[in-house]
Amino acid sequence: MLYVLIAIAIVVVAILVGVGLLVGRGRRTTRLDEDAASGTTLTRPRPPQAPPSGATAPGLGVPPEVAEQAQPDTVQPEAAPEVELPPAAPEPSVVFETPPPSAGRLVRLRSRLARSQSSLGRGLLTVLGREKLTEEDWEEVEETLLSADVGVAATQQIVDRLRTQSMVLATASGEQLRELLVRELTAVLGPDLDRSLAVGRHEGKPGILLVVGVNGAGKTTTVGKIARVLVGDGKSVVLGAADTFRAAAADQLETWGERVGVRTVRGREGGDPASVAFEAVRTGTEGEVDTVVIDTAGRLHTKTGLMDELGKVKRVVEKLAPVSETLLVLDATTGQNGVVQARVFTEAVAVTGVVLTKLDGTAKGGIVVSVQRELGIPVKLIGLGEGPDDLAPFEPEAFAEALVGGADADRGAA
Repeated sequence: MLYVLIAIAIVVVAILVGVGLLVGRGRRTTRLDEDAASGTTLTRPRPPQAPPSGATAPGLGVPPEVAEQAQPDTVQPEAAPEVELPPAAPEPSVVFETPPPSAGRLVRLRSRLARSQSSLGRGLLTVLGREKLTEEDWEEVEETLLSADVGVAATQQIVDRLRTQSMVLATASGEQLRELLVRELTAVLGPDLDRSLAVGRHEGKPGILLVVGVNGAGKTTTVGKIARVLVGDGKSVVLGAADTFRAAAADQLETWGERVGVRTVRGREGGDPASVAFEAVRTGTEGEVDTVVIDTAGRLHTKTGLMDELGKVKRVVEKLAPVSETLLVLDATTGQNGVVQARVFTEAVAVTGVVLTKLDGTAKGGIVVSVQRELGIPVKLIGLGEGPDDLAPFEPEAFAEALVGGADADRGAA
């Protein structure tokens, strides 16, 4: 009896082992390392075997004719009718623009400037054209110049020079008076000042252009327009969106860059502006571009902490390359207050040039004279409108002619 029980146990064990082997051959189990601690087991299915050559019936592994004989009652699906789809709409893409070169821009825009500024010229020509100039007439000339924000010192210089030629003015024609006034205004605009932009490569590094200014002066827009000026002159550019505090400032600058095929380096909103500026310079250096233009956050000139931060941006950037140009953006409509702003900014960073925006539609063009005489900083660029190419290099004689206006003000305008 004992032998019979042992034999039955052996048979049962053999059956269980055989079943386990058959089941194990049907799958392959792998435990991933990250799931081992929790005991999770994932099963990876065995890769499908390719059907033998010539077998096209899915999952059968036999030729089609054999499959038809083996399953005579199988219903073959009808071929799906062809459907004509409408042509796919093209994906939206950025349309690259080719900006015009900067040379002669102010001449082409002179008529626009003359239409908004010629009240100054008309007032002066009306007084100077009188047969005999009295003391009241000269006071009117002074008031006209001061109302245009020419400044007290420059106004006195212009009036003194005109007084010395009062005998000539009494018999001069309208065109002669206009030429005389243009000549005197050009003289106080500083025709000998260096207004070139230091934006070219130097010693294997790109030119670094830092743009600063108060809130609302049109700084980010000006940076985008500067990029267009540089691209129009054949330079390669990288933009740095270091204004991380104003919402959508980086988006705005990136849009300007995309239009002319310029790369924009940006960071997260509220991030460190100095790190964004540093990365922009690093990108420009590695890409061997000509110029890196950095847009900084607008700041009140009365806030000491913000002005100190501006100095930090400059110091961080200069770990890679020296800042070759620092442009201060001023709103021309602010008048003499713009001179106060400029003075504070020059104490925080070494401002090398001024960009005057919003000169369209205002008779405050004399601010050019005030900034240059009181700060010794040349105005290098002026904005004459909202158009993308309304930023022009400053040319004293063309600007003076536009201020005076007259029949020849539109001469050379495109």
